[in-house]
Amino acid sequence: MIAALYVESGGCYFGLEGVDPWDEPRDARKAWGIGSAVAHPPCQRWGKFWHGSTRKPHQFKLGDDGGCFAAAHDYIRKHGGVIEHPADTHAWKAFGLFAPPRSGGWVPSGDGGWTCCVYQGHYGHAAGKATWLVAYGLHREQLPELLWGKTEQRIHPRALELYGYEKARRVGIIAMMGGKDKTKLRNATPEPFRNVLIEIARRCWTWL
Repeated sequence: MIAALYVESGGCYFGLEGVDPWDEPRDARKAWGIGSAVAHPPCQRWGKFWHGSTRKPHQFKLGDDGGCFAAAHDYIRKHGGVIEHPADTHAWKAFGLFAPPRSGGWVPSGDGGWTCCVYQGHYGHAAGKATWLVAYGLHREQLPELLWGKTEQRIHPRALELYGYEKARRVGIIAMMGGKDKTKLRNATPEPFRNVLIEIARRCWTWL
């Protein structure tokens, strides 16, 4: 059994054999000793707009996530597994982790783990979605070789037609997709990428 921490209720980690999903109602900060884990701690207070929107800046404090990242980091370091966060997250610096190169490849995290940058667009996400991972509980040779490097630029054809290249590039492909919940679309983890993260966690469990 592995744990899936800070995941969407009813999302892609639910209904899987050998996976114990912890969504917001269960409060993943309380998870302990289940086994190795995949963790997706909230990123809003660690990203580019950690302070709030451009219209209402400085509403929030950097890293004020209720202790979610700290709890995830502590759990993964003790039990093994992998944490996923957006590229350039401020959490890496706050917790003493080295920033991985955009070109890809696993490098030492600075605290006994391994970190890398990978683009979820290679695994089915509509956008490129550069992502940082940090894994604990494995030797370097046990870590999978992922699809490294930046994805090709993705511009929605309708945005290109309406706005021209520069604005269409800034708008991004997600903004032009159907549906109201753009945040959910951006945050979604493609199943092929989920499977990669689960495999990393399972390898940790067998090694610990």
